[in-house]
Amino acid sequence: MARVARATASRPGLPHPGALATPRSDNAVDAFVKRFTGSGGEVARADPELPPGEWLARFLRGLEPQVTGVALAPDVPPELRPRLQEAAGAHASAGISLAWGAAADTGSLVLPSTGTRAVQLLPPVHVVWLPAGRVFARLDDALLELGAGLPAAVGLHSGPSKSADIGRTVVTGVHGPGRCIAVLS
Repeated sequence: MARVARATASRPGLPHPGALATPRSDNAVDAFVKRFTGSGGEVARADPELPPGEWLARFLRGLEPQVTGVALAPDVPPELRPRLQEAAGAHASAGISLAWGAAADTGSLVLPSTGTRAVQLLPPVHVVWLPAGRVFARLDDALLELGAGLPAAVGLHSGPSKSADIGRTVVTGVHGPGRCIAVLS
């Protein structure tokens, strides 16, 4: 690093480019859904007439293959916990997380990056509960809104795990879940 610092010491500094010029969407939720599903993610809408945990249990039982064991992120509140067998991330059919927010312009879910990685990456299905009021038009809006309580790093999930590093063939679910489902509540 010292050699790089010496080599670049005489270069003039550049001004900060400023905020991104990404246009704001009139409907952030619709824009998020379009971008997220365009990346292979799935979106479901929770039934407001049912308690969240009950709706989530019914939803998970309806997936193919049926979810039998779930790994829960530590911040999932009691009312959201489905009455299904809990399992460690490596042995669960699905991981359940609670999104801090989402960005419409990138189609990304904003999730904790610490303490929940096994829940987010090891099960074949990752289900993320997303309160509709937490969908922001732009990623910078989400980070500014969430900023005071955010750790140094966050996870941005924009759909299922994909890789094309071998022969430029896209394969889903290699380095993480093959399905990523955002549940709008």
